[in-house]
Amino acid sequence: MSRPARVTHASTRAVVLDLVRAAGMISRVGLVNATGLTGGTISTVVRGLIDEGLVAETGHAESTGGKRRVMLQLNQFARYAVGVHLDDARTTYVLTNLGGAVVARISRAAATGDVVGRVTREVDALIDSVGVERGRILGLGLVSARPSAHHELGKSLEQVTGLPVVLDHDATAAAIGEHWSGGVGATSTFAALYMGSGIGAGVVLGGTTYRGSNGHIGEIGHACLDIDGPLCWCGARGCLEVLAGPAAVVEQARADRGLARAAGLAGGRTRASTPVSADFAAISRVARQGDARAVALLERSARYVAAAARTLANLLDLEVLVLTGPSFATAGSTYLPVLRAELDAAFIARDVHPISVRLSPSAASASAIGAAAIVLQSELVPRNQGLRLPDDLAAGEPPVFQQLVR
Repeated sequence: MSRPARVTHASTRAVVLDLVRAAGMISRVGLVNATGLTGGTISTVVRGLIDEGLVAETGHAESTGGKRRVMLQLNQFARYAVGVHLDDARTTYVLTNLGGAVVARISRAAATGDVVGRVTREVDALIDSVGVERGRILGLGLVSARPSAHHELGKSLEQVTGLPVVLDHDATAAAIGEHWSGGVGATSTFAALYMGSGIGAGVVLGGTTYRGSNGHIGEIGHACLDIDGPLCWCGARGCLEVLAGPAAVVEQARADRGLARAAGLAGGRTRASTPVSADFAAISRVARQGDARAVALLERSARYVAAAARTLANLLDLEVLVLTGPSFATAGSTYLPVLRAELDAAFIARDVHPISVRLSPSAASASAIGAAAIVLQSELVPRNQGLRLPDDLAAGEPPVFQQLVR
């Protein structure tokens, strides 16, 4: 175990704010114990956060024989952030408060033509629908499956909206959203398994988002499950996506004329222009209505996804696996029991600790929520030093901060 980290002056405010957020409620003494900082330093930082309106005093802790401690809590409505998820089928917009809770949401067909103008108008409409003062909005998070393709869009939006813009991958954003909003434990090692048009994963190790050397983390859709399988667009054979991803499910459904008609899968020119996730949603809909052919296709896909998820869980020794993204939002009821059964039976560490597999309650808009959370992180609590948040912050006397071993 590494020694307690002495937090530098530059990061003190960020660390204290993140501790208050993660704890829900915590005293100044709790902050001293969590950080290793002096009581005077904590008092100064807390006073500044209260003056900024970011933190509020809220009642007292139960007495332990001495003076009752004043508890601190995040002022969740002090700041806001906008999250935008660009998908092939839809563009999703959310406005979240400081705690990551969604206060407004808009979903529109995928933007085409003047994308900057359309996104700007819809972001303005989102903010106006709540009546939040523009000065309390920290920025705009823009996420997609190909963030590198949207640098110019991000720059243009920053100029037009006047808001700082950050870019990231949609699967990574989904994981950050789960972490920020308290969907998983503060120090959990977990993955958000994301399925939209393709399949990816966002990974959080011990409370810290892992992005890899260049941000290309979590490409589980290109895990090889059959070395002699069909050729994938990535150049390899037998990838999860080409065997059982949403596009593969749609192609298999089209090959069954009866199922294609039942799901309303169009052919010809319409076929080329219909987003994969929209066709996958149509197949999921008839599966929920009891169409045995659709159910069989989805269950076959789920078995492949479960095999890849088991590999991911074993490699990272996951504690939590969250299913999220638009395609899990429509078909999660079929996939979830298959993945749970696979990991219950074959997760290598199951005798040491269980792995929780669950469906995100906000799977359809998880990436947009995560995009807003990335703004909140980058503007308020940048965690460049890999500090680990203790799980039992609200228990009164939390353990000291630990630096992650790199």
